[in-house]
Amino acid sequence: MTEKHYHLDGHDIAVSHADKALFPEPKITKQALAEYYRRVAPVMLPHIKGRPLTLHRFPDGIGEDGFFQQARGRYFPEWLPARTIEHGGDTGEVTHVLCEHSADLVYLAGQAAIALHAWPSRQPELDKPSQLIFDLDPPGQDFEPVRQAALQLGQWLRERNITPFVKTTGSRGLHVVVPLEPELDFDRARDLARDMAAQLAHQHADTLTLEQRKDKRKGRLYLDIMRNAFGQTAVAPYSVRALPGAPVATPLEWSELDDARLTARRYTVANLFRRLGQRQDPWHRMEDQAVGAAALRKATG
Repeated sequence: MTEKHYHLDGHDIAVSHADKALFPEPKITKQALAEYYRRVAPVMLPHIKGRPLTLHRFPDGIGEDGFFQQARGRYFPEWLPARTIEHGGDTGEVTHVLCEHSADLVYLAGQAAIALHAWPSRQPELDKPSQLIFDLDPPGQDFEPVRQAALQLGQWLRERNITPFVKTTGSRGLHVVVPLEPELDFDRARDLARDMAAQLAHQHADTLTLEQRKDKRKGRLYLDIMRNAFGQTAVAPYSVRALPGAPVATPLEWSELDDARLTARRYTVANLFRRLGQRQDPWHRMEDQAVGAAALRKATG
């Protein structure tokens, strides 16, 4: 087994077993994963800086069981940033990894952390979300209901002077995201997201629902707002997913949803950089469009 060495941000990083295949077809090695995260870091880091992370690790590749890791590993290097957070209840304190530099991403790739999932809030306001997330997954195998629901939700928000953003999840669906001023606590933000979703579902009662129980959805798409809670996460923009073909969660222009051929796995580690070479990150400076509590209350009023 080979070892690949990187010197990034003043740190020496050794990626052990660099030629180990994490994805079988096409073969993507641990070194290739590290190279992906090294290259995508300038675009990805602005979206995840200051956000506590949960790691989805696959030491033996995606053909074997992986695991989610919230707590920073005791053997992780001291220079890897982290934040200890009190979750309360039975969970108590958890020291979460943060990613601030390219070196952080490459080190985690060397630990076979294929996917990174980030909090909706960021330091220093960890108890107040800076994003409102609507998670849209298809009710069956057809992606078309997701595309239509995202278009409907995006239009509903823009009609209320709220600028939404959209990304593929790299798995099954889309996330529609509203950047927020960190003014509301999670409970209030989630309540407002539920009010928004309820109004949209009322307008499109035949195709959309807030019903959590699958047996009551009757084929309708579930408008999931449950990621808007303290300690919850959503797959990070430009994160790889541990699925065949190494799909990537990819921010989109809204016009791209006009393509009926769109799927959640359109972009992968194999074609993502061609895309980035042709267009600017659609989520570039999205925080400039952040809305405050008053705008959200007006939208649901």
